Amino acid sequence: MENVINTLHLSGTVIGTPTMGHEAFGEKFYYLTLGVPRLSGAQDQLPVTLSERLLDGAMPKDGDALAIEGQVRSYNKIIEGAGRLLITAFAQRIVEPDERENPNQIQLTGTLCKAPAYRTTPFGREIADMMLAVNRAYGKSDYIPCITWGRSARFAAKLSVGDKITLTGRLQSRAYQKQMPDGTVVEKTAYEVSVGHLELLGDEQAAQARPQAASFRHEATVSQ
Repeated sequence: MENVINTLHLSGTVIGTPTMGHEAFGEKFYYLTLGVPRLSGAQDQLPVTLSERLLDGAMPKDGDALAIEGQVRSYNKIIEGAGRLLITAFAQRIVEPDERENPNQIQLTGTLCKAPAYRTTPFGREIADMMLAVNRAYGKSDYIPCITWGRSARFAAKLSVGDKITLTGRLQSRAYQKQMPDGTVVEKTAYEVSVGHLELLGDEQAAQARPQAASFRHEATVSQ
């Protein structure tokens, strides 16, 4: 596990009111949405899971500044009869916001568990989608969707299932439209890692990053 990395830093503004999510072993977890600014001036609206132990009796309110460090986590949930992979930022620490620091940082090391999907947009922009399996404690793994662009997308397109990679980037929200069986179109939001730097690991490093469970089944320990 020495080379297995899943680190996340988010700093932004609480949107709306946190809600009680679930309880595990007597510990309550709350869900909130954090608005994190991009350099472009746009904003990612990201799901965050917070333990009551981090709050010290002071629940964040709409409009409050909040900075966290932790991990990006995934879990399966049955929605409308189908399994869906959901993503959340799992807070392990609340830290002081620092305006000089990049407000959205993530670093991951793991294993490709699906073949990268390479494509170009109508405007010729190159994109590759990846699914990365990242080890977690107690024999679990998180399955994290990632997207990369340009030269990195061309590099990712040559990778194979089982390759061990390390990357840095940011956690982003992306709105899209989905057509339902009855023909109606609904607005959806996807959460994924937008990759800034991508690197293939050597054999010795890769052995450390091998996932502990080659499956998309997870215990629902966190939620959106």
